[in-house]
Amino acid sequence: MTQRIYYSEPYRRTFDAKVLSVDTVAGHSHVTLDQTAFYPTSGGQPYDTGTIGSAAVTDVIDRDDGTIAHVVSGSLKVGEIVSGEIDWARRFDHMQQHTGQHVLSAAFARLFGVRTESFHMGQLSSTIDLAREVSESEIAKAEDDANRIVWEDRPVAVRFATAEEAAAMGMRKESARTGTLRLIDVQDYDLSACGGTHVERTGAIGVIAIGSAEKFKGGSRVEFLCGGRALQRFRVWKGALSAMQKHLSVPPIEMAASIERMQEHGKAAQRHLRGFQEKLAAHEAHALLAKGSPVVAAIEGWDAQGIKAIAAAITAADPHAVAVLFTTAMPAQVVIARGAASTVDAGAMLKQLAAKFGGKGGGKPDLAQGGGLGAPVSELIAFTKSLI
Repeated sequence: MTQRIYYSEPYRRTFDAKVLSVDTVAGHSHVTLDQTAFYPTSGGQPYDTGTIGSAAVTDVIDRDDGTIAHVVSGSLKVGEIVSGEIDWARRFDHMQQHTGQHVLSAAFARLFGVRTESFHMGQLSSTIDLAREVSESEIAKAEDDANRIVWEDRPVAVRFATAEEAAAMGMRKESARTGTLRLIDVQDYDLSACGGTHVERTGAIGVIAIGSAEKFKGGSRVEFLCGGRALQRFRVWKGALSAMQKHLSVPPIEMAASIERMQEHGKAAQRHLRGFQEKLAAHEAHALLAKGSPVVAAIEGWDAQGIKAIAAAITAADPHAVAVLFTTAMPAQVVIARGAASTVDAGAMLKQLAAKFGGKGGGKPDLAQGGGLGAPVSELIAFTKSLI
């Protein structure tokens, strides 16, 4: 059994301990100590990192036998006394996020009776999954109330009680654990069973900012950031807004409307462009048909959609026509089409082209399309004519 210093002293950064065992598991050194301040992955909170002696701690595992395994990249010996030091920046970040989660979950429960089903702390942000969908208005009100608790700088206490005693205290969420429970008590706001590390006062959370929310399994998944993470996200958004403002020349409050206008203008331009392309495709089709059928050609300046439009115009104008059109850009793309009165199998022809020159694609007897043909267009055209 490893004594867990972080349970009672979450602000403890260094400690001394005795090495109890050193095992090799899947090529990694697993070290157990008689006591540790390193938090193992548990309850949605990631593990601590740091050093034990000269060895770097890269993972911390809570074993079923009550011991904690420290995965280290270094050499330690059984029986030696070592000094451990946790990465405080990482630990404090986790403390801010985890305590912030308690406060935010309590806000949703207190204001709207919405239960938090699960919590996950990621590297950049954290999420809570709520039992039902919540509206933007509810999210804003919960965010406001949670930050009220943060800015009131309320004490956050650690208590220990039996499951029966804890149930009588009015916990936010009933615990499935039995025996003695570790409780995190945010004064007059939240009481929850939790084995994680937490700040001593809510003011240390800094701020609780909700980044996004989405529907998830019949409820809502709410992304949030506390303290330093909220500051980092603000800097990212500030940089993005500044760049957009430079290009759009409008204040931030008008950016959404400005982008919507640009999107509408872009869609209108695309519609006009498609109209011009259809007219130009018809013109190209008539020019190619004037040279006779079958039409086998490489057309410069057209992409796959363009040569498809030209091929369609050719076969619509002449039901006996066969059109095999290539792009000039390498590797070449191809469209094969036949008129209603033709018996050429476009799909079979594409397979022969792909078998000889590589590439892939597919289609039916009347229309096939592919790409990745690795040969000069002159060679592609010559081979195609030999097939027809």
